[in-house]
Amino acid sequence: MTNPLHAWIKTYPDFPKPGILFYDIAPILEHPDHLKQTVEMLASTIDAWQPEVLVGIDSRGFLFATPVALSRGLGVVMIRKKGKLPGDVREASYALEYGEATLAVQRDRALAGKRVVLIDDLLATGGTLAAAETLLTQSGATVVGCVVLIELTDLKGRTRLTAPVKSLQTYAA
Repeated sequence: MTNPLHAWIKTYPDFPKPGILFYDIAPILEHPDHLKQTVEMLASTIDAWQPEVLVGIDSRGFLFATPVALSRGLGVVMIRKKGKLPGDVREASYALEYGEATLAVQRDRALAGKRVVLIDDLLATGGTLAAAETLLTQSGATVVGCVVLIELTDLKGRTRLTAPVKSLQTYAA
């Protein structure tokens, strides 16, 4: 299968602030055939890691983790932004390329001892995935890989991660 993602990703300069080039995945989600191909590309990318559970990162990671999990007979755990999950949570703060944020995971998710793959839409500076990796490690999971639709290679975000990273589409920042 050839990778058609570049043709399906729209860019918006100066969003959400001047100097940032936003890569919009909405056209992938809008077309069922694009979405189906993207989900299959993601699923085939993670097969070698043999995950026991997938973790989607708030919010666009959810859009892809869930159908990939269904296609492989796996469950999904959500890592959400601070204040979005009920109950007792673990939190990790991190810097974004355009601000700061905090992620959380519920402490009662069955992650201990599990092989986990993180799924998100974009890897830029690596802060989001690194914070998620920290939360999962603190939860007793083994992060066996991270897969993203888009990686901005010039920002070297993968150097902040312990787990291997696979990206479906790369761009220079």
